Amino acid sequence: MPPRPDDPSEPVTERPRVPRFTPAEHRVHRATATLMALCVLTAGCLYLPFLAELVGRRALMVTVHEWSGILLPVPLLLGLGSRALRADLTRLNRYGPHDRQWLRAALRRRGGRPAGKFNAGQKLYAAWIAGAILVMLGTGLLMWFTDLAPLVWRTGATFVHDWLALAVVLVIAGHVWKAFGDPESRRGLRTGSVDAQWARREHPLWEHEDNTR
Repeated sequence: MPPRPDDPSEPVTERPRVPRFTPAEHRVHRATATLMALCVLTAGCLYLPFLAELVGRRALMVTVHEWSGILLPVPLLLGLGSRALRADLTRLNRYGPHDRQWLRAALRRRGGRPAGKFNAGQKLYAAWIAGAILVMLGTGLLMWFTDLAPLVWRTGATFVHDWLALAVVLVIAGHVWKAFGDPESRRGLRTGSVDAQWARREHPLWEHEDNTR
């Protein structure tokens, strides 16, 4: 009789895995996500009445919000010392015909979505969130240091800051939702490696890219 699949005497063979992220990249992502979460949560406490009443201590929320926003670019700047992170930033900024094909297939909800280490959706998200952070940082500074600009500029900065903050929350919610729908992608960020079959299926062009780390 052949041994059952759960027979402890049967040797367990692990599926091959390929390296995807380094510990430095994991730390940059974790620190950035933590600061972004602080920004979003404290903003909610400042703008939503029921949260403001629940938490109280408005002055503390303002201080945490301001400093978490100021520090938001710091993890990435520190992470630039990592060769792997710099290589991945280069990949995120490179677009090719396969990215257009990926976007067309995604919009039509079809298969056949060629991608390198990062697909077109991930590249667009990275570019959009980076730009949004810079705008939020600039408008936030105008709101924080009132002597930097005249009143009309500060009024415009407040308008842009508030509405862009709402857009950021929606985009991040979509990002988190997609991440929860792909456990292997989350595992790759957490452990640094992904299943080889998943990599060939979701990122078939990855092996042909420059994999210098």
